[in-house]
Amino acid sequence: MATDLKHMLSLDAAHQLAEQLAAAGATVHRGQWQKAMGADFEALGLMDRGRRMAQVMAQFMPPDFAQAAPLLVRAMGRPMGLDKHGEPTASGDVPSSFFYLPHSMYIASHGLQHLPEALRAQHALTQRFTAEFSLRPFLQQHPEATLGHLAQWVQDDNAHVRRAVSEATRPRLPWAARLPDFVRNPKPVLPLLARLRDDSSSYVRRSVANHLNDIGKDHPELLTGTARQWLDDPPVPASRQALLRHALRTAIKRGDTQALALFGHGQVSPLQVHSASISPSTARIGESVTLHCTLHNPSAQAASALADWRVFYVKANGTLSPKVFKGSTVQIDAHGRGVLEKTLSLRQMSTRTHHPGRHTVEIVLNGHAHSIGHFDLHP
Repeated sequence: MATDLKHMLSLDAAHQLAEQLAAAGATVHRGQWQKAMGADFEALGLMDRGRRMAQVMAQFMPPDFAQAAPLLVRAMGRPMGLDKHGEPTASGDVPSSFFYLPHSMYIASHGLQHLPEALRAQHALTQRFTAEFSLRPFLQQHPEATLGHLAQWVQDDNAHVRRAVSEATRPRLPWAARLPDFVRNPKPVLPLLARLRDDSSSYVRRSVANHLNDIGKDHPELLTGTARQWLDDPPVPASRQALLRHALRTAIKRGDTQALALFGHGQVSPLQVHSASISPSTARIGESVTLHCTLHNPSAQAASALADWRVFYVKANGTLSPKVFKGSTVQIDAHGRGVLEKTLSLRQMSTRTHHPGRHTVEIVLNGHAHSIGHFDLHP
């Protein structure tokens, strides 16, 4: 069973925070600290625990944020490391990276009128946790000045800092409030993303891809236009191509012809569905079905297509909701055939609740759908 995230911030973590602040120079009285945490601390969820710890922290910090910020940085443990691929590794100094959630909340609520000190603190914070959440209020209230600082972070030696440039400015960052100005007009951030597109760390490049994917949800033409510019700006390493494929994943799933064309799949494929089956045709929730499709190439030369599966799931109200499962690029010799197959799990999941009814299935070739049948799901 998955561990409740709130346990990432336990009372033991709160006590460790008090010790670190005291060692850095804060006047912390252990008894007062424990009392301020409140008798209801254990009943709080993760975010409320973080807020409580940030509020208590503020009671024992210097009232002037300009003095409190360097103290907060001194109290932090060692930065996270990076493996050979540039992926994050824990330092081991704290129970989990969420230990620094209160730090993030404290900076966001107390540092808005002290931009230089707050950004220096977040530069240190993002090397241990992430500053993607605490930076967002600064981007909303001081957009030009904050973007100016982030332009310097693009060149930082630390991949965690470089990633924060992309992640903090994402218009639709999960778990965070949207940035309305950047949702309306993401163009001011594009020069920063361009400087990170060939970053040595996959951790950074993945953030750039996710950021572009966010942009494409509101500005699909800007996404495909940016991707086209980046593909036309040599040299184009394989890592940039992979980044753009990931950035365009949502556009490709919905059959955006411009996105498909960027990777050679903009035309209608000559491949045809020769035969298809769904086995079994009747299943119960918790079981699985196998999707099978044989493609035929009637042309006198080899042909390819980007092949995805689209399943129309029955919702609680009886309507259908499509879900696209990424397949692969299939290539078939002249007059040849190729087989595609997928096992579809019907287990209940946290991300999908299955409901009884008739589910229809399609195979999508270069954005064009072909029906392969249906299956009936029972309780």
